[in-house]
Order: sequence, then C-alpha cells, then structure tokens
Amino acid sequence: MSKYPDRPNKALIVIDVQNDVVVNAWCRDEIVANINTVVSKARGAKISVIWVQHSDDNLSIDSDGWQIVPELVPLASEPIIRKLYRSSFEETDLEETLAKLQVGHLFISGAECKYHEIWDAGKIRVHSFIGRTLLLAIVRGPAP
Repeated sequence: MSKYPDRPNKALIVIDVQNDVVVNAWCRDEIVANINTVVSKARGAKISVIWVQHSDDNLSIDSDGWQIVPELVPLASEPIIRKLYRSSFEETDLEETLAKLQVGHLFISGAECKYHEIWDAGKIRVHSFIGRTLLLAIVRGPAP
C-alpha cells in the first residue's frame, strides 16, 4: 500500500538503458528484450512509463552513447528525466513528475543495478513514494 493515498497510480521507471551504459552488459540483448516486454505490459495496463538518462564526463548529453538503446522507444507522451548523479531524484524533476502523475507505486527497471536502482530504491523509501518496488536490472560487465 502506498504511503500517499491520494496517489493511486503506478509508474514504471526505466533507468540508464543507454547505448554506452549497456554495451558490455551480461546477456544484454535478452535483458533489454525483457525490459521492452515490461514496458509494453506497463503501457497495456495504463501504467505510466518514465525514462531516465544519465550523463557525466564520459557520457555526453545527445551523444550516440547517451541515447536510449534503439530497442526501447519512449513515446512522445512519456517523461524523460535527465540526471547527473546516481540518484534519479537529485537535482531532477522526478519527484515533481511522480506527483503530477499521482504515482504512489513505482516499479524500477534499468541498467547498473548495483549503483543506480538500489540507490534510487533507498531514496524512494526515504521519500516514502512507494509501498512496493520491482527491480529488474542489467548488471554491467561479465556474468556474476
């Protein structure tokens, strides 16, 4: 149950599934296909999809490597959040976007699980945005 009873909606957030972030990911194609399936199911269930793109000194905004992988295509109506830090909340409008969409439950999917999703899940708990979290992740590098 959400800690925000006035936020009845759900959203799927897709974090950092960008060309250069997942280029060497273990089982990259299979996991990206799974994320695509989750995105399709979310859309079919009228669950909002929110995209997050990371940038830093090695991942320049608008570069080819910064782009979301070609297998995943955000709809024009879906918010895209640009971030500069591990947290998708820090110095972004994600919190405001969730409030606008009345999101009380957030499902998380994306790349760099060890660094981003877990960090964000912790931030979400701090912000008390969700009651349940689903983590579907790509781990960069060789198989565990």
